[in-house]
Amino acid sequence: SLSGGEAQMLAIARALMSEPKMLLFDEPSLGLAPMIVEKVFEVIKTLKQRGITILLVEQHVQHALELADYAYVLENGRIVLEGGGQELLENPHLKKHYLGL
Repeated sequence: SLSGGEAQMLAIARALMSEPKMLLFDEPSLGLAPMIVEKVFEVIKTLKQRGITILLVEQHVQHALELADYAYVLENGRIVLEGGGQELLENPHLKKHYLGL
């Protein structure tokens, strides 16, 4: 059987076989070891650089916003913040409540 990271990479590879213009990632880091999470996000970054539109739902705020051109931050199903990824990373509310800084 495949590890969580192997299964995630296989799912990405399968999706790429159809040469998509857009990919939806729903919590791609869920249950993965930190080292594997880094690799998964490297792959997602590469796909973005190749021009594939990425729709990402992710609890790892730092990783998600580093990739995002635009993002929505949800809390209890409601949008509490939105803006460019870099802009949100610099937002004092987000830093305090989501990044613990």
